[in-house]
Amino acid sequence: MLLELVSAQFGATLGAALAVIGAAFGIGKIGSSAMEAIARQPESAGDIRTTMIIVAALIEGVALFAVVVCLMAL
Repeated sequence: MLLELVSAQFGATLGAALAVIGAAFGIGKIGSSAMEAIARQPESAGDIRTTMIIVAALIEGVALFAVVVCLMAL
């Protein structure tokens, strides 16, 4: 019984950690790509920045949802 509880807690913790790491990697990749795009076409900076912020917010939302689901598994 105790082993099952510890196993479930470990799985939930691992799932939450992977969700956060994945979100951090995704947002970092978005930021990097956006900076390269702005460097190539500075006149499009406003549009690129707006799109970057929207996509980053969507990734954060999915990551938050994943963390909540993992914590509910406890």
